[in-house]
Amino acid sequence: MLWTVVSFIGFTMAVAVISYIKTKGDDQTTAEGYFLAGRGLPGIVIAGSLLLTNISAEQLVGTNGQTWASNMSPISFEVGAAIACLILAFFAAPRYLKSGISTIPEMLGLRYDRTTKLWFSIAYIILYICVQIPVILYSGALVFENIFGLSGILHCGKLQAVVILCIAITIVGSCYAIFGGLKAVAVSDTVNGVLLIVGGFMIPFLALHILGKAVGSEGFAMMDGMKHLIEVYPEKLNSICPADVQAPEVPWPTIFLGLFFLNTQSWCTHQSFIQRLLAAQNLKEAQKGALFCACMKILGFLYLALPGVIAYALFELQGTQVSTMDDAYPQLITQVVPAPLMGFFAAVMFGAIISSFNSVLNSVNTMFTMDIYHEFINKDADELHLVGVGKKVGIVFAVITMVIGPMIYFFPAGLKTFLDSLVMLIGLPVLSGVFGGFFFKHLPKYAARFVLVFHVIFYGLFLLTMSGSVHYLWAISVLLPVEFLMLYIMNTRNKVNQPEPWVQKDVQAVDLTPWKYRWVMAAIVLVGVLVVYAIFSPLGIVR
Repeated sequence: MLWTVVSFIGFTMAVAVISYIKTKGDDQTTAEGYFLAGRGLPGIVIAGSLLLTNISAEQLVGTNGQTWASNMSPISFEVGAAIACLILAFFAAPRYLKSGISTIPEMLGLRYDRTTKLWFSIAYIILYICVQIPVILYSGALVFENIFGLSGILHCGKLQAVVILCIAITIVGSCYAIFGGLKAVAVSDTVNGVLLIVGGFMIPFLALHILGKAVGSEGFAMMDGMKHLIEVYPEKLNSICPADVQAPEVPWPTIFLGLFFLNTQSWCTHQSFIQRLLAAQNLKEAQKGALFCACMKILGFLYLALPGVIAYALFELQGTQVSTMDDAYPQLITQVVPAPLMGFFAAVMFGAIISSFNSVLNSVNTMFTMDIYHEFINKDADELHLVGVGKKVGIVFAVITMVIGPMIYFFPAGLKTFLDSLVMLIGLPVLSGVFGGFFFKHLPKYAARFVLVFHVIFYGLFLLTMSGSVHYLWAISVLLPVEFLMLYIMNTRNKVNQPEPWVQKDVQAVDLTPWKYRWVMAAIVLVGVLVVYAIFSPLGIVR
């Protein structure tokens, strides 16, 4: 345990030192320097930051918990994200950078009006501080409770240990997000991204080795472990499910409908993701970042889905009891990671947790400061004052999320399902408003607000009355086309009142020359997606 703690602290401090050195001379006194890293991020940093913003303990714990409880169908969240990154690179990035925006609500304000900007800023902030960041905190605390056994050390209950860990994660993550700005967040993300690739890929191979030994392998245990999975649990390796399944399984038609909409919303209109891309040096670097990230997401099933299936097979052989799906991955870690490497893996997990926490918190600070405070409270505030407001409000938001985080303990359906289903309460109308605004040139100013109210009412009613009997991805599959149809009707009727089409202005914030290898990378991504789906289907290893 002593070596675990020492190595964990060592790796964590190394990331902090590297982040400090890389950001030491940066100008943090301007809003652009603090919130957008001075619009100077290169493609590799954007890719690493995108990946780490997305992958945190709620992904590692939640998605592996889903595959433990069902099969490999949840890989659609990861493999489908690669397609969403293509849309980000080719469609969304050029338009966002053309307007030189700092936030997604700012884009909505430019397309519609100030009131729309305010509505969506408030909605996003509430969603982030009440749902997304608390889930990140709770899932991270759950992992560390299993690794270090804090409840046993302190002789307290699991919930009390989770509360203590939520406080610790909040304090460390806030130091990056509040005092370091986006550049410190992005640099730490990149370093942690390298560690995550090493540590994350380590788990399935170690787990397969242990599984092979458990079934009596006398040769190459890892291959024997995989052979055991294919022969004994082929249904667990299947990623194609019937249309009538319930969460956490994914109905196969929704891969092209609701799940595609969810992934597009996450990667193309989610503020904490988009903020990295908005900080790009130019369009070329933004497209590099999105496309490099797409390639990495294709391989995400190795550490975000396959370990859950291995855990199911291993625990069944051992007779190990798992109380909830969210305990499966942390329990697997404690069994397969050798003691000398546990500190390193704990540091990897901590980096992923902190990355997602500080990324979302930085985005909340940005939206409040730039979209609400500067726009509606103090228009005359100078750059230094805005940075100060961002830091102060960040502390307030961090405390709020720290209080809410442990409450996720009482939600029984699993972290990933809880997060994905609730995020779409606000996420889908944002996607409708932003993309609908690009497609339809004659929309009235109230269009996005109307869609927001419509969606919150009807999707909210679905969550309250039908979520137990109908998969939430089916609700998303129906609602987005309905909302786009509503926008089309409003656009058609408003042509009389607004005959001149909306034209997006180029503010020349960055160079908009595209990356010349973007089509080659897109082809590689598409082939990779097809190959992964083919492997985990009746066409591949599922017999």
